[in-house]
Amino acid sequence: AVKKYERKFNGRKTSQLRVSAKEIKEAQSKISRDELDALTLMSGALRWNTNEFLSSLPSLKKKGRSPVPSISYTFVPIPSVGCYIPGGQARYPSSVVMSVTTAKCAGVKRIVVVSPPGRDGKLDPSTIVTAKRCGATEIYKIGGAQAIGALAYGTKSIPKVDKIVGPGGKFVSIAKSLVSDQTAIDMIAGPTELGIIVDTNANPELVALDLISQAEHSKDTMCFVITTSKTVAKQIQKSLEKLIPDVERSAIVKQSISKNGFIAVCKNQNEMIELANKIAPEHLELMVGNAKTLSKKITGAGLLLIGKNTPSAASDYILGTNHILPTNGFGRTRGGLSVLDFLKLQTVVESNKKRFLELRDSLKVLTDAEGFPNHFRAVERRLD
Repeated sequence: AVKKYERKFNGRKTSQLRVSAKEIKEAQSKISRDELDALTLMSGALRWNTNEFLSSLPSLKKKGRSPVPSISYTFVPIPSVGCYIPGGQARYPSSVVMSVTTAKCAGVKRIVVVSPPGRDGKLDPSTIVTAKRCGATEIYKIGGAQAIGALAYGTKSIPKVDKIVGPGGKFVSIAKSLVSDQTAIDMIAGPTELGIIVDTNANPELVALDLISQAEHSKDTMCFVITTSKTVAKQIQKSLEKLIPDVERSAIVKQSISKNGFIAVCKNQNEMIELANKIAPEHLELMVGNAKTLSKKITGAGLLLIGKNTPSAASDYILGTNHILPTNGFGRTRGGLSVLDFLKLQTVVESNKKRFLELRDSLKVLTDAEGFPNHFRAVERRLD
């Protein structure tokens, strides 16, 4: 079925879904040393930040006297995960780094990568090499909803996984949502979003370039500006009109900006904050004079970028943050992909007869109140 839908939706015919050792070796010979070094730098920065976060997690041991003698909490890695890597209009070895490296740091044993092949039926060499170097245990040449289905339910050649992570287009996002009642997912991470809050101190050209940098992903991206200055709004509009015709991937950028982009002029700062938190974009840049103060009032963004020298284009690659982020307003309830997405909180409890004797009367009151007498009998029998 996966092969059938690869032909139907992607127009790719393949006899072997899994990337072979021969294909991995061939891919290694096709990428430059400079590209490999840059990917290593990106992976190293993310790994360092992830390990720092891991080391900061509390031991979660109980403190003080507990109603039971022993309760402990530990984080254990999820046994297997599937990492979806987009293809289509661009290649994303950087997304491989973000998902596979983080899963590896968490201690996941089985890390599966799926990505749609190109017209020749092969995966981008840098995607293959990056996946292997970052710790992927399996790589498959499949994409779209059929890849999500294979990861969720399993096939003869692709064992199912416990959780699916990674960004994708609308069909991938819908598929992840549909399977989430049986297979865990990280989030709905659809087409990219960028919001920029600016004041009169902002450089209109830099703002325009940042919007263009995210708009080049696809025609479905949403890029916008929030300000209180009509003058700045007009300057940014003029910068966009000047720059877009001459940039690479201009057709995609133009369609994205014209279809989904906007500049909102608000009455005051509180209105700007309210609007930004309501939209809850994937990335939110604060190019204002009081950026750090303002950042404390922003609760909805997937990733908050402070100041003119922290563009989303840099955070996508080399700042050590994860660029797999919530979209479609889910920034209100969760942050970006992190090591916590690959860990499960394991609770371990051990009680004894002495504490049961101390708690007997309270347990009787509670079980009687809820009408579950057999709960009490199950405990009382242990006191005989």
